[in-house]
Amino acid sequence: MDEAGWDVEPGDEIEPVVQAVGRLLKVCRESAGMRVADLGEVTGYGEDMIRKMENGTRIPRPEFLDRADQVLRAQGHLRAFAEDMRKARYPKKVRELAHMEGRAVEMLLYSTHNIHGLLQTPEYMRALYEVRHPPLSEDVIEREIAGRVGRQSVFDREPAPSLSFIQEQVTLERPIGGKAVLRRQLEHLLAVSRLRRVSLQIMPTEREEHAGMHGLVEVLKFSDGTAIGRSEGAFNGRPVESPRDLRILESRYGMIRAQALPPRESQAFIEQALGRL
Repeated sequence: MDEAGWDVEPGDEIEPVVQAVGRLLKVCRESAGMRVADLGEVTGYGEDMIRKMENGTRIPRPEFLDRADQVLRAQGHLRAFAEDMRKARYPKKVRELAHMEGRAVEMLLYSTHNIHGLLQTPEYMRALYEVRHPPLSEDVIEREIAGRVGRQSVFDREPAPSLSFIQEQVTLERPIGGKAVLRRQLEHLLAVSRLRRVSLQIMPTEREEHAGMHGLVEVLKFSDGTAIGRSEGAFNGRPVESPRDLRILESRYGMIRAQALPPRESQAFIEQALGRL
């Protein structure tokens, strides 16, 4: 992957902003009397990448904008767009999800096959993306990881949302990326489980009664009383917002939570899983 940035997704609403940054970059470069090759030489990027950025088809990394601002003496005009480009590098679907998670005051999150994205370490994320079929390009993997890591800022919010996670036992045992990656992932789970606004529960495989056999359940509640939710086994997997549909999802989640191990027992379960690695 070229370190200059990521390609713009066609039709993305962020595209006009990326194009505006590209035009500004070109104006600053020409005002400084530099050719594309000159800017490439001093910043360490190829001419083709710089042309793509100036044409608005490539999203510049914040680090590139900072360097270009210095080299072109842009007086902070390029650097001012660093945060916008940091958000633009996330895939559109990730930005939309991050926006909703950023608004939520309460989240109910039940995961089946993998550790939930908000709980994943970067190493675990990479391992998951690298086993995808058909294989993903390195560029796509890097962009997806950046987006997922960015979503985890939800833990740093003030006031913090109330977060309830339920994980299937198998997600603690499948060594995605190898045992070392899994060990660090489980250590991270323990650390997160001890946060005051987080409840983390484990659903043991031995449970004979299990209300989550239809797949993941997610419900995000907002401060204005509205909410949005989805489940693989309800409403054809599409997001729902009506009070009636949300009651169904919350009822299902409540039953799964009642059947799972309580938080303290879940922490002990994770510690035991660590001891077996």
